[in-house]
Amino acid sequence: MSEKKYQSFAEFYPFYLSQHQNGICRALHYLGSAIALYCLSKVFQSGDWSYLLYGLIGGYGCAWIGHFFFEKNKPATFQYPLYSFIADWRMLWDFLTGKLR
Repeated sequence: MSEKKYQSFAEFYPFYLSQHQNGICRALHYLGSAIALYCLSKVFQSGDWSYLLYGLIGGYGCAWIGHFFFEKNKPATFQYPLYSFIADWRMLWDFLTGKLR
């Protein structure tokens, strides 16, 4: 993990991408985000708030498997939880819009 203290999201995002170079790791992040969105939709559909917990477990579980087994690094979320949460959605958006391969 970098010792640098990021003062803005714009500074942090390139570091975040550097920690997600493995394709399987990124794919697991995208899968985790899809699971989280599905669970959020289930909250609205059913009114059952336990789906938020399932979304967190599914989302972070997929991402952490990607880091520990494929990327072989420590998730940035441990040091930068808010920036990492935002960056995960930004990375997904950049992938879906063709800005990332």
